[in-house]
Amino acid sequence: MYHEKLAIWKLSCELSVATYHQSKSINDFGFKNQITRSALSVPSNIAEGMERDSQQEKYRFLSIAKASLGEYKTQLIIGQRVGFLEDSFAKSSIIKADKLSKMIGKLMKSVKEKSQT
Repeated sequence: MYHEKLAIWKLSCELSVATYHQSKSINDFGFKNQITRSALSVPSNIAEGMERDSQQEKYRFLSIAKASLGEYKTQLIIGQRVGFLEDSFAKSSIIKADKLSKMIGKLMKSVKEKSQT
């Protein structure tokens, strides 16, 4: 599977796993469900997109992954502010999410250029 070799997939999986571990003790089911779902959505959509045949479909799923990453980052910020998430976890995850967003953006640009040729 091609997606398993991608740095963006590996990093997004790491973030997702870390989020599941970090959120084990959160008692607010709504928040816990939302942050784990958005974290899981990122590597899942990267994988699905990279398994698609057309460049347009790859781009679409990478776009969804990037949007889920924005949602995830927002939840990290809110989770930190309300005390659901440890400061160190939230801060390091936000940095990784920003890095990942840039990486996905670069891949999207490459995929888009391939679709135009």
